[in-house]
Amino acid sequence: MVTGKTCTMYCVEREILDEQRLEELSRRLDSSQTHTLFSHRLKNSLRCSIPKLKRTVVGFLPVLYWLPHYSVWDYGMPDLISGISVGIMHLPQGMAYALLASLPPVFGLYSSFYPALVYFFFGSSRHISIGTFTILSIMVGSVTERLAPDENFLIVNKTSGIEEVDITARDLYRVQVAAATTVLGGSIQVILGLMQFGFVGTYLSEPLVRAYTSAAAAHAVLAQLKTIFGVSPARFSGPLSMVYTLVDVCGLLPNTHLPTLVVSVLSIVILITAKELNNRCRKKLQVPIPVELIIVVGTLISFYAHLNETYEISVVGKIPSGIQPPTMPNASIFPEVVVDAFALAIVGYAISVSLGKTFALKHGYKIDSSQELVALGLSNAVGGFFQCYSVCASMSRSLIQETTGGRTQMAGIASSVIVLVTMMKLGSLFQELPKAVLAAIVFVNLKGMFKQYTDIVTLWRRNKIDLVVWLVTWVSTLLLNLDMGLAASISFAMLTVIFRTQSPRYSVLGHLPGTELYLDLESHREVREVPGITIFRSSATIYFANAELYLEALKEKRSRGGVFSVEEEAGQLGERGRDFIQDEEDLERISLGSLGKWTWDIHSIILDLSTANFIDTVALKTLRNIFHDFGEIDVDIYIAGCQAPVVEQLEQGGFFSDITKERLFTTVHDAVLYCINLRGDGTLVHPDLSCHI
Repeated sequence: MVTGKTCTMYCVEREILDEQRLEELSRRLDSSQTHTLFSHRLKNSLRCSIPKLKRTVVGFLPVLYWLPHYSVWDYGMPDLISGISVGIMHLPQGMAYALLASLPPVFGLYSSFYPALVYFFFGSSRHISIGTFTILSIMVGSVTERLAPDENFLIVNKTSGIEEVDITARDLYRVQVAAATTVLGGSIQVILGLMQFGFVGTYLSEPLVRAYTSAAAAHAVLAQLKTIFGVSPARFSGPLSMVYTLVDVCGLLPNTHLPTLVVSVLSIVILITAKELNNRCRKKLQVPIPVELIIVVGTLISFYAHLNETYEISVVGKIPSGIQPPTMPNASIFPEVVVDAFALAIVGYAISVSLGKTFALKHGYKIDSSQELVALGLSNAVGGFFQCYSVCASMSRSLIQETTGGRTQMAGIASSVIVLVTMMKLGSLFQELPKAVLAAIVFVNLKGMFKQYTDIVTLWRRNKIDLVVWLVTWVSTLLLNLDMGLAASISFAMLTVIFRTQSPRYSVLGHLPGTELYLDLESHREVREVPGITIFRSSATIYFANAELYLEALKEKRSRGGVFSVEEEAGQLGERGRDFIQDEEDLERISLGSLGKWTWDIHSIILDLSTANFIDTVALKTLRNIFHDFGEIDVDIYIAGCQAPVVEQLEQGGFFSDITKERLFTTVHDAVLYCINLRGDGTLVHPDLSCHI
């Protein structure tokens, strides 16, 4: 090794390694030796059963890991302060988001209590706050309104003879729909978690999630417009329902209920002002001001000014005290909501695990993705029996829990106590709260979602395909609603992946003088083509969707002087050529040598498969055809850079039945040196280094 001021150089002398020689030196095990016999696995499992069982129990109940070591002196007060702060936020957000789910406000309080208790035992994140969340509330609302629309509960008023909605019956059935959807969605999450399917959230890319939540926020705003303006638009469902609703609301604006609008505007102004002051004084305030406590002021004003009786401003109404006993969900609803439940399960998990990973990275601990799926699933499944609707981690409350000093999920217990006290004793105090105040809370809390529209500018500069995914997700979610929009968005995102692997970049590599590196000839000026040798690489793995394109690209790259085409060459041969390829089976049998027209200025082609992570049967057949076709015109084919799993798949596919492993090399450089030694002049010359074989 030679070390200079600006660079470090090294020189390694070793023999040229093909796959066969590499296996001899490394004493590679075959597949039968690497897969332990079932009897041995069972014996080892029984021997380690007790320690493994202990780890399994602790893994399934993370609370057993940290609670025995919990220090009340160090963590007690920070968790208590954090829990009280989050609990105060639970009250207005729970009631407000229940309106998004088209449920009575008290069910938002239930959803803020039971799931948080369950997550305390099973969750692995120390900082996220489980409870109601905007996006899931909207998704639940789309289900409840679809299965329990107002027109299904019309009754005739015996006094006036006018048709009106039976609100009690409608809300009762909507609660059943929400609970059934939540239990089913939670069960799906538990099953996926137990099967270690925690990776499913990775299929929701960041651009997709951010576009989806932005579009969902637009749905939420539209849902609150009727409450803010005090109008009663018709309810629409299915594709384009948002457009129809928006048109209907705009048509009803002349009928705006002015007292309701005044309450809404005042609430929005107060909330925005208070939140801005919070942000500006964030460094000076140890605990943020709970601006959502405007509900207390709103309740007092409404009560003493008799807003409901005097100005006909809609209020929350009766809030039952106490907690409800568990009830079995209505299983007959399951078939109608299974798609919605799956969407809720995936979206809720993706939001929760992304927040959990963010806080875990910041505070230096790890979360188990599959365990988070189980914890969230149990929180939803158990909560559904207590008439809760789907929950996940809340971004705003989780930030409060972390910034106010929360260290563990004991903060979640403290916040649950606040909610419990409210349900037991204080619920009746909020009966005169105007619904317009809750709508204002939802509206202002969505401000962060609208900031995500700046992603369009960022993605335009960085990645056009991600921008297309963002736009398609946003448009499809707006027009097709949340459930079908999510399905369309994921399908389109998967298509972009297939498109990118189906149309990879193909390169001919050259040698960088003075190194053993081989780079794209077209994009590097100092790279030189190795005489007599073509080194070909694809930026993606070879599989059924791009195998034919791989072969065509190889011929095109090598035939720059005259692009090779089997059909064109057969046409130049006249009637004999056309007869030769008159059907598809004959076309498959045509090889480079059979046309007898081509002379090549190379003696070797090296296929760099370092980017391949698997080989299917179509790709394997393509590789065999390349070896056969180029062999007929005396061009040797070699493969370099194969990973061990790819070599195993080649073996299992019978690739080496007539092609020896001496054609496979560890690196491109090994293959180049071998080719030069076999067919070249024995010397590979660099400007500053000569390497003699």
